[in-house]
Parts: sequence; C-alpha cells; structure tokens
Amino acid sequence: MSRFLERNEHPLDRGLRIVVGIVLLSLVFVGPKTPWGALGIVPLVTGLLGTCPLYSLLGIRTCKRCDGAQAG
Repeated sequence: MSRFLERNEHPLDRGLRIVVGIVLLSLVFVGPKTPWGALGIVPLVTGLLGTCPLYSLLGIRTCKRCDGAQAG
C-alpha cells in the first residue's frame, strides 16, 4: 500500500474524528439544517480509514504503534 494511505491516527484520534463527523453530518438533517454539515464526511471517512492524507503530507503520526501496519 502506498505511504499516502498508511495508518497514522491513534485510536483516540480516530474515535474523535468519527464522533465529530457524525455530529457535523447530523446538522444537515437536524438543528439548523445547514449544508455545511456535509463537511462532516471528511473527519468521518478519515476516522474510519485510520489515515489522514494531511497528516501524511506533513509527516505527522498520532499512532506510534501503527508503523504502517494495515491490520485493525
């Protein structure tokens, strides 16, 4: 797998991204019903995949144990 898609998020980071993504997406359907809530797709997808392309570009890793492994 390419270096761009290596795991680079700590499980806590992943969980936070998933929660934030769901909350933002819920803004499309409940609350102010704003289309800006669709931006929640970004943290949701990066959290589910365990990789952040921006982290890869900047050389950031919040997951010290992942060492590029793709196992869950």
